[in-house]
Amino acid sequence: MTVELRHLRCFLAIAEEGGVTRAARRLHVGQPALSRTLRQLEAHLGVLLVDRSTHHLELTPAGQALLPRARAAVAAVEAALDPATLGDWPLRLGHAWSALGDHTTPLLRAWQRDHPDIPLELRRIEERTAGLAQGRVDAALLRGGTGSGMQGDAPVPGKGFHVELLRTEPRTAAVPADSPLAARESVTLADLATHPVAVNTGSGSTRPELWPPHARPVATLSVANTDDWLAAIAAGRAVGVSVESTARMHPYPGVVYRPLADAPGLPLLLVWPDPPTHPAVTALAALIRDVINSSADQGS
Repeated sequence: MTVELRHLRCFLAIAEEGGVTRAARRLHVGQPALSRTLRQLEAHLGVLLVDRSTHHLELTPAGQALLPRARAAVAAVEAALDPATLGDWPLRLGHAWSALGDHTTPLLRAWQRDHPDIPLELRRIEERTAGLAQGRVDAALLRGGTGSGMQGDAPVPGKGFHVELLRTEPRTAAVPADSPLAARESVTLADLATHPVAVNTGSGSTRPELWPPHARPVATLSVANTDDWLAAIAAGRAVGVSVESTARMHPYPGVVYRPLADAPGLPLLLVWPDPPTHPAVTALAALIRDVINSSADQGS
């Protein structure tokens, strides 16, 4: 049997809707036809993708493994057939916040110089994988762990992705400008724990687990994105934890950034599907390494 795009669309609809009825409605097809298409895909792969033993359908381990690849494949086909991109095939680099920090502008200029025929699109997508899990980007700059189990771990959407550690960024505290903490040269986790801590549930890397179990913050304030996170801190409703690049990329009236003396650094990762959805991804990875290393050499 030849697998067609409709088989992958069928699988994605069922996975995302959690049921055949809603998936069929979304795709404007009948339920029997949708179920038949899913069985064809499973027969081709020789595995069950969906556990049908419960009312709310769940993906099997094989289905979980296929999910990011199916999303990437459908997104790649849609991008290839988009009339707006026939002239140039852009390389889409996602990030949730702060991109590459101070290295962002040097990277964009170096790419334009070295690869003028391939547009590099920097896309801010406020989601833990910066659009990578949905196939909305070809590569993503993600902040989180590298499998070490540290707090803020596992932004990578699963198997089938190449992960490269670019650097480890020092943590920083964000406090209201009129807070006594703003007058200090640096602060500690214990200093912040006496205040409510703003937690970006959409794309942030800070959770109460960053603090020792016996010294967790008195309260947390959930926000949906970086802009809301900054606004809550400026209003004096909370303090926050981020990284140095946020202080440089997101200055904000009423927010003061101070070094966080006793918090572990946060890994900055470059992640892309394996195999890549764009042939220039490895060239991008090499250029990012060059830009970061060049900055480090100049700093030394």
